[in-house]
Amino acid sequence: MGFIKEFKDFAVKGNVVDLAVAVVIGAAFGKIVDSLVTDVITPLILQPALTAAHLTHLEDYVIMGSVKIGVFLAAIINFVIVAFSLFLVIKGINASKKKEAETPAPPAEPSSTDKLLMEIRDALKK
Repeated sequence: MGFIKEFKDFAVKGNVVDLAVAVVIGAAFGKIVDSLVTDVITPLILQPALTAAHLTHLEDYVIMGSVKIGVFLAAIINFVIVAFSLFLVIKGINASKKKEAETPAPPAEPSSTDKLLMEIRDALKK
């Protein structure tokens, strides 16, 4: 029974659950990026090059009969988009943390002993 309990404790830890959620969201984000490259960027930006090469999709570009260079180029474009997206997200997170760090904490209130000493000092001054 100890092994099963230990496995259950491991599997339900917050870190494991967070990692699982991140993997699922990452897979969905990957599909979005793939669609962005295939359906938006390639037709808009690469259309003149594809037309010159007599292709309709970047993935169709093949050299030397079997080297699928178009698939490789699409993967590079996907990587650049994902890296840039993550850069923007991390930059936004760091900016919000920086704003939180810049707000100074209010000065600490003097302790009761300090207050008492200040009252004694003020009384002696009078």
